[in-house]
Amino acid sequence: MRPAVLVTLVSVVVAVGACSRIADSPSGAALSPVHRQDRPPGHATVAGPPALDALEPADFPGLHNVVTYAPQMFSGSVPEGAAGFDTLASWGIRTVISVDGARPDLAAAKARGMRYVHLPIGYNGMTRERTLELARALRDLPGPTYLHCHHGRHRSAGALGSAVVTLGLADTEFAVARMKVSGTSPSYPGLYRCVQTSSSVPAAVIDLASAEFPETWQTSDMVSAMVAVDEAYELMRKVEKAGWAVPPSHPDVVPAAEAGRLADLMRVLIEDKETRKHPPDFADMLRESASAASAIEEALIGGGVAREPLSVQFDRITTLCKDCHIKYRN
Repeated sequence: MRPAVLVTLVSVVVAVGACSRIADSPSGAALSPVHRQDRPPGHATVAGPPALDALEPADFPGLHNVVTYAPQMFSGSVPEGAAGFDTLASWGIRTVISVDGARPDLAAAKARGMRYVHLPIGYNGMTRERTLELARALRDLPGPTYLHCHHGRHRSAGALGSAVVTLGLADTEFAVARMKVSGTSPSYPGLYRCVQTSSSVPAAVIDLASAEFPETWQTSDMVSAMVAVDEAYELMRKVEKAGWAVPPSHPDVVPAAEAGRLADLMRVLIEDKETRKHPPDFADMLRESASAASAIEEALIGGGVAREPLSVQFDRITTLCKDCHIKYRN
């Protein structure tokens, strides 16, 4: 498991580096007015989305860590089942954008009259091209818009923060403040850098971005995905040897980001068509590995965690990988 994951404009889950600074020029990107969609019949009314000046993230049925970044533009977690999509429907959401690696639940969105756009980003930030794609999707597609990653704290916050600055809807100071409300960890400096180096750009610049707006981003094949898993695992092993800190041999590594990347890769593999050809325990091992990697990520973000519990989780991942290889690869 060694070559790299397929990259188009941006890797599905591998961070591609910090954002380039977008040209400093007055914004000509005026958004078309967005209107609340009539709520589909049969969906119960729930509390509306949080105010733009709310100082805490909000939870709703099937949604977590929801924060407003601009009028009718919300960041949060992946919708959980029917409850999450029903909440979005009650708000009149018309477009859902995922920056997570996992395949979106297209059927649930379409059943409620929503369009899904899938534009994944990594934990270390995103390219200028991806920032412009997201800005164009927010500008051109019908709103209100809900943008999510997995937990709704890190990648969705960085993505939406960068996009609203690019569209001239907020300045960097405000967007960074909203990221902090979302709970974006300082362990992900690349996400903050994407917002801090963004600026409002003319409409003509945004017009150059892709308008394909794919509902499912085409991920790499199983072999390439496993290569990426192996690369992330090896970096995590170096982090462990460094006492769960930045390894001297890789000063650019962000330990929490690598743990999050490993978890994200595992989640993507669970949904892969090749995975479905295997017995259920194959997906179960991926799911358990993703859970262990997420636990490591959360612990690293929290800081001050004893090394032993982290190593127990990492040993579990190692055992699961070995068991899987013996049964399905070797």
